[in-house]
Amino acid sequence: MNGVHHSAGKPRKPGRAAVLRAAVWWALAFGAVACSAPDPRTEEQRAADQAIAGQVRGALLADANLYANHIDVNARRGVVWLTGWVTSSEESRAAVRDSETVPGVQRVVDQIEVVDWSVHY
Repeated sequence: MNGVHHSAGKPRKPGRAAVLRAAVWWALAFGAVACSAPDPRTEEQRAADQAIAGQVRGALLADANLYANHIDVNARRGVVWLTGWVTSSEESRAAVRDSETVPGVQRVVDQIEVVDWSVHY
């Protein structure tokens, strides 16, 4: 015997590492497929989205009550996604408000994470 004992007839559950490896593999496989899909927007739509994202970024950086260096802005057909992190819910709300003031923004999707650094110090 090699020192490994198995209960007869009972299947073993996969270990945590095996589950994690499978999850990473699936995420990479589906991510590669999603990234390889062509962008259906026209050049004009892409340019308009880049302009909106740039204007939103400018509005965030111009707000003296908001530290926006950790906020990423993406736009697609007038919908703006805000991701990244801030240190208060007030900053997150300010980012959404600032974004909504930009001409051409139809909707703002707030995916900003509020990080409480006080628990780390």
